[in-house]
Amino acid sequence: MGAYTYVSELWRKKQSDVMRFLQRVRCWEYRQLPSIVRVTRPTRPDRARRLGYKAKQGYVIYRVRVRRGGRKRPVPKGIVYGKPTNQGVTQLKFQRSKRSVAEERAGRKLGGLKVLNSYWLNEVCCLTTMCCSFSCLFIYLMFIMFLYT
Repeated sequence: MGAYTYVSELWRKKQSDVMRFLQRVRCWEYRQLPSIVRVTRPTRPDRARRLGYKAKQGYVIYRVRVRRGGRKRPVPKGIVYGKPTNQGVTQLKFQRSKRSVAEERAGRKLGGLKVLNSYWLNEVCCLTTMCCSFSCLFIYLMFIMFLYT
């Protein structure tokens, strides 16, 4: 078995003492940093490689933090008009996953990059942390320019 097999086996057993301690320490560290931060290398290299990341120029990794919990309807003073079936304010469920929200936020902030994929990293009572991989569009444009000239 290769090294990535052992690493993925570690991540499969999240309730082990070692992983719980690591997650707790990392979660504290992530909370001290901005919600979108660039990291030098993936936290889970096995997962990143499975999702298309390569350790070469043109691929970058960002860590994104998203708030957990349900979606509250933005109504002034909680007053909703219409039929009783549409009167819910607090118990609404957001239709998109935390993963897609994290990818969208990172993509919006980093306009010149294209989102490749993302994976789950950490979770605490009110925050979820995802790791998003980006591939650089400029590298592809350079390749295309070199191919056609």
